[in-house]
Amino acid sequence: MDLDTLTDITYIKTHEGWLYLAVVIDLYSRRVVGWSMQSRMQMDLVLSALLMAVWRRKPKHRVVIHSDQGSQFTGHEWQAFLAKHNLEMSMSRKGNCYDNAVAESFFQLLKRERIRRKTYATRKDARDDVFDYIEFFYNPKRKHGKNGLLSPIDFEKQQKWKNRGV
Repeated sequence: MDLDTLTDITYIKTHEGWLYLAVVIDLYSRRVVGWSMQSRMQMDLVLSALLMAVWRRKPKHRVVIHSDQGSQFTGHEWQAFLAKHNLEMSMSRKGNCYDNAVAESFFQLLKRERIRRKTYATRKDARDDVFDYIEFFYNPKRKHGKNGLLSPIDFEKQQKWKNRGV
């Protein structure tokens, strides 16, 4: 992970009930570096997404994790996980949606470009479709103005190349 990431939760409608999606987004590249989907919005939903991000990035330096003030981000388990992995908590101001604008933008893209007001038959159908969107479209192909019209993965590759002086 780079120095700043953020995490948030959204919900997806299925005929079996809600499917909750937690994401961890790298603020530098806009890459979704961790995600988790579950039928309940509890602590392990966000911890699983953060664990994936830590596993993928293996941070060597302190990383700031921005979140809102939801109960999933204020509990002892969350704080213990952050301390254990050298992560620093940063919370948005109460009621200020602009503090989490990058996550809200990602959720809006997901819902506009993939979900499009549909109700999935099952949570598994929703999981499969969201997985496909994140891993096979958004991260490797979705172009971002902030990234010079490169996808998050291509932007990261370009930055590694530039930083090596090659």
